[in-house]
Amino acid sequence: MEILFHDEHFVAVNKPAGLLVHRSIIAGGETRFAMQMLRDQIGRHVFPVHRLDRPTSGVLIFALSPEAARRLAESFRTRLVSKRYLAVVRGVVEESGVIDCPLVEEPDPLERRRVQSPPVSQDAVTEYRRLASVELPFPVGRYPSTRYSLVGVFPHTGRRHQIRRHLKHIFHPVIGDTRYGEGRHNRLFRSEYGCGRMLLAAVETRFIHPWTSEAVTVTAPLDTSFADVIDRLGWAKAVSGNWPGEQTPSKDIDCYTLRDVSSR
Repeated sequence: MEILFHDEHFVAVNKPAGLLVHRSIIAGGETRFAMQMLRDQIGRHVFPVHRLDRPTSGVLIFALSPEAARRLAESFRTRLVSKRYLAVVRGVVEESGVIDCPLVEEPDPLERRRVQSPPVSQDAVTEYRRLASVELPFPVGRYPSTRYSLVGVFPHTGRRHQIRRHLKHIFHPVIGDTRYGEGRHNRLFRSEYGCGRMLLAAVETRFIHPWTSEAVTVTAPLDTSFADVIDRLGWAKAVSGNWPGEQTPSKDIDCYTLRDVSSR
């Protein structure tokens, strides 16, 4: 894997889409995992610090000792780590906004058998900003054309599938998301652009180094499939330019606990 940052305490890689972070009950017949691949690549044990969904690509940080993992995980827990994602979504989103919707933990089907207590609602906040939009001459359903947006996403909390669930909640699901997305639009991107991956990538992570107290910024380039879609939609300048900062957005979305939005 491409190594983006490496010192005596941490190593960050550019995780490919479709790769699990480590072995788990949902692994099934999988034989390749980011954690084991990196261990073999650098020749030493690594320790996970945070999660990245299997279909999401981008910055993934591992620690090189249990103490380093504990310190950086605490920074994630106390929201001292800044993360930026890039997503292609259905429709034209508002120019900016904050989705402040608690999320109920969603265990995978195999994990549900081991869960004894009822799921607990947890606070979840996602900020987003529209970077570009486009209308394409492809009919989907009863509409003669389709519209899509390139969105910069800044999660302020780290719940399971948070970005994907929040974007679905405001009716702008991520393209290529087979769990929360829209199948007709996913199929359009496969047929017209040859892109079968989910178009969500963790492109930047910033944190204060627990030992040096210096600000560390780790950035990950988009893979060929994602970058090709961006280029063909005419969004290359929107990606390469300076994104708006995490300022107070123009529109807030404050709502009830999000349990099942599939019928909305």
